[in-house]
Amino acid sequence: MMEHQLVPNPGARKNRKRVGRGDSAGQGSTAGRGMKGQKSRPGKGPRVGFEGGQNPLIKGLPMTRGFTNKFKVYYSLVKLSSLETFEAGERITPELLLQHGYVRHSKWPVKIVGDGDVSKALTVAAHKFTRSAREKIEAAKGKVEEL
Repeated sequence: MMEHQLVPNPGARKNRKRVGRGDSAGQGSTAGRGMKGQKSRPGKGPRVGFEGGQNPLIKGLPMTRGFTNKFKVYYSLVKLSSLETFEAGERITPELLLQHGYVRHSKWPVKIVGDGDVSKALTVAAHKFTRSAREKIEAAKGKVEEL
């Protein structure tokens, strides 16, 4: 088969509907815009969200307003129970957690949460620890390193 012999599948390409070309063409007279009104006239229509002068929906929904604090720090939370998969004496870092899939991305700092128990002596390096997580790691003869 050569390049000039390539043809699209039947029905894959349709001709566009040419409106406003007379009544016999099927889309004459109002050309699919209905009767009268702002949306039937030429030119740009009303802005997005305009409801004809009625109080717009967005103004009646206070929960969609407000602001986002750009200084808020989001943490990647890691449970203590998930640290059980590592070998005893191993040094656990955020990079290692990322490698094993416990952290989604390295953009956020890591916080170790005291969910579950740890039975091995591990050296855990993270940005933050909850009090219970710190106590459980140290009770298992492990070490805590804050980055």
